[in-house]
Amino acid sequence: MRNFIKQTFASLIGSLLGLFIFGTVSTVGFFLLIFAAASSSDSGPKVEDSSMLVFDLSTQISDGRPDSGLVLQQALAGNSKKQMTLRSILDALDKARTDKRIVGVYLDARDASGAGNSGFATLKEIRKALRKFRDSGKKVIAYGVGWGEKEYYLSSVADEVIVNPYGGMEINGLSSQPMFLAGALEKFGVGMQIVRVGKFKGAVEPLVLKQLSPENREQIQKLLDDLWGEWRGTVGKSRKMTPQQLQAIADSKGILEADEAKTNRLVDKVAYFDEVVTELKKLTKTKDKEKSFTQIDLDEYATIAQRSLSKRSSENKIAVVYAEGSIVNGDGEGEQVGGNRFARIFRRLRQDKDVKAVVLRINSPGGSATASEIIQREVRLTRDVKPVVVSMGDSAASGGYWIAVDSNRIFAEPNTITGSIGVFGSIPNIQKLANDNGITWDSVKTGKYADIGTTTRPQSEAELAIFQSSVNRIYGKFLDKVAKGRNLPQAKVAEIAQGRVWSGKAAKDIGLVDEIGGLNAAIEYAATEAKLGDKWELQEYPRASSFSERFFGKVSEETQTVLKNNQNPLKQNTPLTKEFEKLQAEIAALQNMNDPLDVYARLPFNLIIE
Repeated sequence: MRNFIKQTFASLIGSLLGLFIFGTVSTVGFFLLIFAAASSSDSGPKVEDSSMLVFDLSTQISDGRPDSGLVLQQALAGNSKKQMTLRSILDALDKARTDKRIVGVYLDARDASGAGNSGFATLKEIRKALRKFRDSGKKVIAYGVGWGEKEYYLSSVADEVIVNPYGGMEINGLSSQPMFLAGALEKFGVGMQIVRVGKFKGAVEPLVLKQLSPENREQIQKLLDDLWGEWRGTVGKSRKMTPQQLQAIADSKGILEADEAKTNRLVDKVAYFDEVVTELKKLTKTKDKEKSFTQIDLDEYATIAQRSLSKRSSENKIAVVYAEGSIVNGDGEGEQVGGNRFARIFRRLRQDKDVKAVVLRINSPGGSATASEIIQREVRLTRDVKPVVVSMGDSAASGGYWIAVDSNRIFAEPNTITGSIGVFGSIPNIQKLANDNGITWDSVKTGKYADIGTTTRPQSEAELAIFQSSVNRIYGKFLDKVAKGRNLPQAKVAEIAQGRVWSGKAAKDIGLVDEIGGLNAAIEYAATEAKLGDKWELQEYPRASSFSERFFGKVSEETQTVLKNNQNPLKQNTPLTKEFEKLQAEIAALQNMNDPLDVYARLPFNLIIE
């Protein structure tokens, strides 16, 4: 019944979208999938001498393997983009660094939407790999039309940054504009009652306020300041500029045309694409008569790197478990971290004698407190048997931090979003909405609290006290876990908790994180802790499903999803689209709330940094 109520509540908010969704349904080609499967080659890609490795920045980057349902949905829609895992990108760049056939990396930023969808921590790790590649003496060239802060953060590592004469860049700082639903809920007659612990726990604010609270504004400002400071320091070092110079550009220019970008030393050259191709032909020793320079795409080269790594066989395994997405009760599906499913994974790894260490890669805003505890228990039991090392990605907060505290060591990038040690619960009521439309309820019960949690009326003070007691109890357990897991005094944890989010750099300063570093650093540490030397190989979890499982198990459901999505004309990257995407994200967050106790450890609703 609870899930039904939540789905109904989310649908009420979602009806706002219906006012704007219209259009026609495009035809879906079934044979597209068959062609894609048949077109794969057993021989694999070939690498020619003096090749340029092409990294298309529109590539969608995930921690674990892309969800099979999403891949199928995009294929059916005919608009699939390149998708790669962070691990495959790092492995490919590392192999290319010592591959004599590869002379450089070309960062193709003509469509840099993929970089924009990644978080700064992901881009930080790729940037480090590119820097290491460049330090080997090979060239990195970046060319683009329009850069934002994220795209330029990655591209600025290049030896040469080139912009189209009619292009430019947006260097104006970072911002976050949370969406508040309280006014809409009030208009529709939906009431919200909130129980929470932690003065910074802003996850509930969009439901009850119309603007940021002073506490939430303070923590978001501090987080953005940390991320922006890291951006200015990192970009400035590559471009030989001071953070103050970059700040002056952001405050005085904001959006720079191509010539302005060059005058301000943000780019090295202004040129058309054909001129860049000519330059790359010289670098790759390609004959003038050829249409383009000698090259191989990064995703194709990654398959070669993977085959090379797979030849390295060892009985000693390091398992990398990707906890990516909202933490939900049960098994979860798609981009969700299901408590039961991940608990099973850790139980199997704990019992597998060939697995000598586990790296838990977390990229999650949190979610169900119950599911977080189920996973955390298995992490703790596994650590008693073998090393468990945590690598934090773009976000590892609330429930995402909960499942990390009992590991042997926690790694985070300086721009990881973490902390948010707090708990909340929300109870909607639709009494006014229903009454205004002629719907009423009556009640018959055998106990005073038999209908506690109902959405047909506001909760009484006594009922709210029960919810508050539950939230307080779980918050107390959360604090205790952090204190014991991180070996910190209870008073210290109580001070730095309060639902506040921290950057990875700040989290290290206050003891929530052990080391600044990425996934590679965590894997190397795990190998050292397990005393494996270089005699080990990686295994990744959750395991990817086969093509037949993706196709025959999901085709009907995904086809329906594609048909629905294709009715939405607001799919281009426009300011209006972004606001509707925020609303869709808020609805998805509500639908993911399935904790049996209705208690959640989650980040402020979809903290989006632009």
